Amino acid sequence: MQLKYNRQRSVGSTIGKLLIKVFLIFIIIIVGIFLIEKINFPSPVNNYKIDITNEIKKLK
Repeated sequence: MQLKYNRQRSVGSTIGKLLIKVFLIFIIIIVGIFLIEKINFPSPVNNYKIDITNEIKKLK
């Protein structure tokens, strides 16, 4: 029977892998933001103008 050799990871390699994962997630978020900006969302056709001066006078 052969014994398995389990070596503990060093702190530097663990931190390195964590930094790589954080960097990749950051890049994915930035690319997602740029792609969302490229989408042309519909805007309202009519501009609504509501006269609220009478309502303000009633509140005073």
